[in-house]
Amino acid sequence: IRIVDPETFEMLPTGQQGMILIGGPQVMQGYLNDHQKTAKVIKEIDGCRWYVTGDKGFLDQDGFLFIVDRYSRFAKIAGEMISLSAVEHAVHQVLREDQEVVAVAIPDEQKGEQIILITIEAIDIDWLRQTLITHGCSPLLLPVGILQLDQLPKLGSGKTDFAQAKQVVLDQLNTDQSS
Repeated sequence: IRIVDPETFEMLPTGQQGMILIGGPQVMQGYLNDHQKTAKVIKEIDGCRWYVTGDKGFLDQDGFLFIVDRYSRFAKIAGEMISLSAVEHAVHQVLREDQEVVAVAIPDEQKGEQIILITIEAIDIDWLRQTLITHGCSPLLLPVGILQLDQLPKLGSGKTDFAQAKQVVLDQLNTDQSS
């Protein structure tokens, strides 16, 4: 296991969070007939093949691995990697803990990406943004909009369907732009 910077793939020191790579003979050769996908997840570093897990984590001083998030659940805003889980956590700090919310990242021409919050309850975006700032939240974590739905997209397991949530937001934006 190796923890690396997700952009440069440089190895990070013990305790620092980064992309988790797994190396060794168990690493697959690649995806069948899909060289582009293989190139995204298999990296050759120092003569060893490494699988890029997409997970964010760190190794402690005893060598234990801690997984803290998924890089697919990050937004890149003005060059900064912003955890969508951290956005949801911050929102839960000012709302009820049981109020379901999902943060998704969508493209933004000026900043790279922007954060939209999906909820099933009405929330005033100006109130939410101001309240988050008052509670010391970084401005980078602030959603730029809220989409209220009757229910959040779920997988058959009952867990949030993040891919579908993002697609719902993109579909809604396309509908709004064509109206």
